[in-house]
Amino acid sequence: MKISDDIHNYYEKLVMQHFSAAKIDEKYDVDFIADLTCVVLNQLPTRYIRHEVDMAFYLPPSERFEMETKVKKAIAKALEFMDTHKVS
Repeated sequence: MKISDDIHNYYEKLVMQHFSAAKIDEKYDVDFIADLTCVVLNQLPTRYIRHEVDMAFYLPPSERFEMETKVKKAIAKALEFMDTHKVS
């Protein structure tokens, strides 16, 4: 049995939105961003959805705010981690 290609972790979208807003792609190379994405997502819970509309209509504002806050903290922590663990 194959799981649908439509199913994805909503936190992935939030992380990419925050990366875009922070212009991460202008500050770091592709390899750094790939590693950063892994470090960030490994700190966050999973929230699987099938359709974006599910989150738009059924997510209470308080939960949306909490998810956004978790993403911001995870990104800051991941950037700090990667800065202190640079490979020479």
